[in-house]
Amino acid sequence: MNLDDVFEQKNEVAKAVEQELEKAMSTYGFEIVQTLIVDIEPDETVKRAMNEINAAARMRVATRDKAEAEKILQIKRAEAEAESKYLSGLGIARQRQAIVDGLRDSVLAFSVNVPGTTAKDVMDMVLVTQYFDTMKEIGASSKSSAVFIPHGPGAVHDVAEQIRDGLLQAQQIR
Repeated sequence: MNLDDVFEQKNEVAKAVEQELEKAMSTYGFEIVQTLIVDIEPDETVKRAMNEINAAARMRVATRDKAEAEKILQIKRAEAEAESKYLSGLGIARQRQAIVDGLRDSVLAFSVNVPGTTAKDVMDMVLVTQYFDTMKEIGASSKSSAVFIPHGPGAVHDVAEQIRDGLLQAQQIR
């Protein structure tokens, strides 16, 4: 029987001691009524070893619990990041839709108020204006490293044409 079993089965050990004492002492006229095991006191080195075993077991449980908590935390962070990106995407989609709606309204209003202009003329003008606004912003920043492409009047028309062609191709694909 190992030491752990002795601690767990104190009553059984007490009964076994009682039976053995009864056998040994009955020949001398003694009757053993009951034996009590009040405390089991192992050697000091055994106590230390047992305490170290218990401490190691608790450390294993604590390490496992800590790892599980870290796992849950990482999962929650990932879920929060995914939700944030989803909401950001919704915001960008709404922003772009508002820009498209605003451009459409502007093109319609301009073509109605300026006789002889078509929606294409207005879009060309809007694209050129946006192009120059972008160039102005790039040039205004002192910390930017910008690479400029040809931007003469013909190049601006080419850029507008390329953008328009890209939009038309995208519409045809749908």
